[in-house]
Amino acid sequence: MSTTIAAISTAPGIGGIAVIRVSGSEAFSVSAKIFKPKKTSFSLLAQEANTISFGNIVDNNNEIVDEVLLSVFRAPHSFTGEDVVEIACHGSIFIQQRILQLLIENGCTLARAGEFTQRAFLNGKMDLSQAEAVADLIASTSAASHRMAMTQMRGGFSDELQKLRTQLLNFVSLVELELDFSEEEVEFANRSQLKQLVIEIEQLISRLSDSFRVGNALKNGIPVALIGETNVGKSTLLNVLLNEEKAIVSDIHGTTRDVIEDSIVLQGITFRFIDTAGIRDTRDKIESLGIERTYQKIEQAAIVLWILDCTQLSEHIEWLTERIQKRSEGKKVILVFNKIDKIAEDERDVLSHLFDQIEGERVYISAKNRLNTDALEAALIRAAQLPDIQPGDVVVNNIRHYEALQQALTSIRRVSEGLESGISGDFLSHDIRECLHYIGEITGHISNNEILGNIFGKFCIGK
Repeated sequence: MSTTIAAISTAPGIGGIAVIRVSGSEAFSVSAKIFKPKKTSFSLLAQEANTISFGNIVDNNNEIVDEVLLSVFRAPHSFTGEDVVEIACHGSIFIQQRILQLLIENGCTLARAGEFTQRAFLNGKMDLSQAEAVADLIASTSAASHRMAMTQMRGGFSDELQKLRTQLLNFVSLVELELDFSEEEVEFANRSQLKQLVIEIEQLISRLSDSFRVGNALKNGIPVALIGETNVGKSTLLNVLLNEEKAIVSDIHGTTRDVIEDSIVLQGITFRFIDTAGIRDTRDKIESLGIERTYQKIEQAAIVLWILDCTQLSEHIEWLTERIQKRSEGKKVILVFNKIDKIAEDERDVLSHLFDQIEGERVYISAKNRLNTDALEAALIRAAQLPDIQPGDVVVNNIRHYEALQQALTSIRRVSEGLESGISGDFLSHDIRECLHYIGEITGHISNNEILGNIFGKFCIGK
């Protein structure tokens, strides 16, 4: 980490302002070569930490590139733990690139994706799970996903894992101390206390692991498949929910042949809607491929919106019901009776009774006239069954963390079984250390360059 790196940290494109970040041992000296302060007595090298100065960025010919504000952060009290300079300039693409070019010409190296955050991790400013939360915070699209990322970035998840590590280290120390005195048959670790401790650790790991279902849904969105026969109004409903003309609407059967996806946020929860090809018996090869994808999307979805045309139920409804039931087993199904504006109110119950064998809510709407769509949105919220995430709630939302927790859970359960069966301390120690290993993978206590490269390579440039 001897090089000094620089990158544009704001989003690409034209804006009111942009920020160029510089980090490393030469951050001040490089920046001083291109920064001309308004105060003649000013010295960037002697500037106090956490201060902002006004001046010009000038090129090698002393020509002014832009008026800027320059912020100074001194090691170790900065984001990366190194000396950091942030240059706030006007948002012209030319200005941004010119300042970055001048920094590179004077000794900086262009930062790789995620390199600032990686340096923060390597300098002990945060652990690996907190570093990953930075990316989650940038990508958050709802109040719930933002809240999860903030809790994790501020160390909520790390604190839980640190408690686990401390307990496990104390545990394994006592067991391994016994091994040093094996000939004297001294028992340092009270087995009944160890059993209780293992139960508590197992419950904590299990709770964190189980929270992934909620965390993953809030982070990536809940997949919702819109299914039904052709021409029942699936594409119309998708357009209404998204409030844009996303899908082609036509009276011609089989218009939707491929899968169309988009997301909306309802009460802080992201739903990923998937408009699928209408299910019917067809000899059209292209349409058949679309219908096969429909079946696949039903199996992948967490919620299934089965849309029915109130004005005409197909003669193949039993055939269709059988296929949908088979693929939606274990999922939340909402029966959406569309075009209710075209039938009498007493006909609703008759229609509903035809589907008594299908468990799930019934919603009656007119997608074309936007009638009762608020009731459908409320049904989606109920079907999601996600708890309200409060500040400080620890929820796992990273698949890497979840897989490590699952491995740690397997290890701690072997410890529990070993205590019950009375196995020797060396086997107990091995299983405890294996559990510690997987927890360490989450926080970065155990890592390698390949894992780090994979994690930080997904970040944006400048972060």
